Amino acid sequence: MENQRAMHESRQADNARLPITYEVLKQELTDSGRPYDFDMIERAYTLAEQAHGGQRRRSGEPYICHPLSVAQILVELGMDSESIAAALMHDVAEDTPVTIAEIKQKFGPEVALLVDGVTKLTQIKFSNVEDRQAENLRKMLLAMSQDVRVMIIKLCDRLHNMRTGDAWPEQKRRDKALETMEVYAPIAHRLGISNIKEELEDRSLHYLDPVGYETIRDLLNKHGDEFLHTVCHTIAGHLAENGIPKATIRHRVKSIYGIYRKMYMQNKDFEEIYDVYAVRIILDNVSECYTALGLIHDMYHPLPNRFKDYISTPKPNGYQSLHTTVIGREAIPFEVQIRTWDMDRMAEYGIAAHWKYKAGITGSSNDKLDERLAWVRQLLESQRSSADATDLLSDIKSDLLPEEVFAFTPRGDVINLPAGATVIDFAYAIHSAVGNRMVGAKVNNRIVPIDHKVQTGEIIEILTGPENRGPSRDWLNIVKTSEAKNKIRNWFKKERREENIEEGRNALERELRRNMVLLTDEQRAPFLENLARRNRCNSVEEMYAAIGYGGLQLSRMLSKIKEEYAKLKETEPKPIKVEFKPIHSSDGVVVEGIDNCPIKFAKCCSPLPGDDIIGFVTRGFGVSIHKRDCANVRESMRHPENADRWVRAYWADDAKENYKASLELTCMDRANLVSDIALALGDMRVPIYSLMARAAEQGRARMSVTVGITNTEHLNSVVARLKKVKDVISVIRS
Repeated sequence: MENQRAMHESRQADNARLPITYEVLKQELTDSGRPYDFDMIERAYTLAEQAHGGQRRRSGEPYICHPLSVAQILVELGMDSESIAAALMHDVAEDTPVTIAEIKQKFGPEVALLVDGVTKLTQIKFSNVEDRQAENLRKMLLAMSQDVRVMIIKLCDRLHNMRTGDAWPEQKRRDKALETMEVYAPIAHRLGISNIKEELEDRSLHYLDPVGYETIRDLLNKHGDEFLHTVCHTIAGHLAENGIPKATIRHRVKSIYGIYRKMYMQNKDFEEIYDVYAVRIILDNVSECYTALGLIHDMYHPLPNRFKDYISTPKPNGYQSLHTTVIGREAIPFEVQIRTWDMDRMAEYGIAAHWKYKAGITGSSNDKLDERLAWVRQLLESQRSSADATDLLSDIKSDLLPEEVFAFTPRGDVINLPAGATVIDFAYAIHSAVGNRMVGAKVNNRIVPIDHKVQTGEIIEILTGPENRGPSRDWLNIVKTSEAKNKIRNWFKKERREENIEEGRNALERELRRNMVLLTDEQRAPFLENLARRNRCNSVEEMYAAIGYGGLQLSRMLSKIKEEYAKLKETEPKPIKVEFKPIHSSDGVVVEGIDNCPIKFAKCCSPLPGDDIIGFVTRGFGVSIHKRDCANVRESMRHPENADRWVRAYWADDAKENYKASLELTCMDRANLVSDIALALGDMRVPIYSLMARAAEQGRARMSVTVGITNTEHLNSVVARLKKVKDVISVIRS
């Protein structure tokens, strides 16, 4: 019995402290007992050492220590000579003058493919970090679809970088940790390499939330291994007494990130997590596994709904084991995992445990491996119809989440889906024809909405309609998996081309109008052609069709639309500015650049001589004059389409006529109030156009009066006079 976690962490700490040398790596290769090609590995090391020369890492150690460490991790996984050689050279094409062509010449196409697959795109300039990240990932996945070892090398590369990430600046640490958590750890999970997946998650968490990380580590340190040692000894004795003497029993403590997710994301206390501690029983065959399960349930009380049979129903990454959670006399729950030696190796090393390049793996085994890598091709296929590389990142995050659900067809076939997937995803996982004809679904014989999220153990029957029915465009906003999205888009792409073109054209036109992209007939064709080219479409019609079936999203095209429009505006000839003489209007207002135009005063603000004013050119009704601080003016000026319609205006020096001004009076209600107000205005020879009074609460009265005013100075004197009238509380301009 051994505590694998403690030994693993100790090894990691030693690796982090001691710079590795080629002699150490060579000794580990020899100790493994595998038939490595030492000549090729040594030539790869020599080339890498010479290429990196005097380069050093941020930590100060020679750069060659990094590829040596990556190669060391690959040896632990049991990878082959080509993988080790590629790991030693994985940075030379990116950081040194050595080319992929040179590697191909010296080491062959196989090693060159592995190195190239891991090498980032450095020659292409990207507009933002997300595009660069997505395109590098796309390139790597494409290489991985041809050779899975590309991703295994990359995961080991990222693991060593995370182990030595303290030398990075803080922001880079956080960025790398987030990318690792969202992309590389899920891929490691999908490949079944649990050790690497858990360490990537833990180290990322350490950078993203150091407080949460330390809190959980302290909790784990408080609960020692004494309990697990006792349990393992007890189980070993009971199994031996009942005919299973050769059981290998190990124990482990759940990863820090695994506990973190349940504590912080599911809002659970540490005591509510039942699989913090786990005992692993490794046996020779499957029948012994089920026998051991019965014996464990005899010894300890099993918790309800905590049994999972991954032997009969393996996880998508190939993981097989029996899981049960039990509780003993100590009242501490713990998980028991029961598996065979082959299952254990698969659980620890995932796809690295048996890939098609390893000796003895042929025939049907190849087919199984190809089937397990189908998700890579599926992911890439879905991206061919999308011009936006960042879609790849969102698909990875949704398709490769560790959480999975297992549902059944009425015939008993198991369908694996990511958590959150809907019955539409389920239909398309069965077959594209089933999804395209889907009209509804039954879950456990009950009709459910089409956005019903699949739960583990459900029996789902898909209800289908006629062959020509086809999916709904709205489904693209409902489905979770990239497979379903891709199949829906393909249907619209093939079956509704003309409809897609029309819909795409209308949608783009609406977007152009909404963003004030105004094009002349001469500008339209070249503008749209450039836009299509930037979105990787061969023609404008192809771009319209892509928008129509959902392959291109207008929201993500917006930045490119604005960039193209800005370029177009720069090429336009500058307008010739003509100085216009001010022209006097008949209404006492001067409007620059406009002669013999009718003037009207806006009712929303009723400007008077002396007010700061501005003019708005209306359609067919002359120029509307507003106060410059009018709320409607501020709102209108926010819209670019109105910018050219606002003109400078000011009062003529000889403006003498009367202008209507509305006043609101608040008074104490009494007899003869209205007549006193009218008399005060009459004394000032101010014409009254309207007067309305009404009772208000608390013995008050409200009065609205419209009078003739010559300018703001005149208005101020009228207001001052009205305030002197008995029982008038306030006078404001409305």
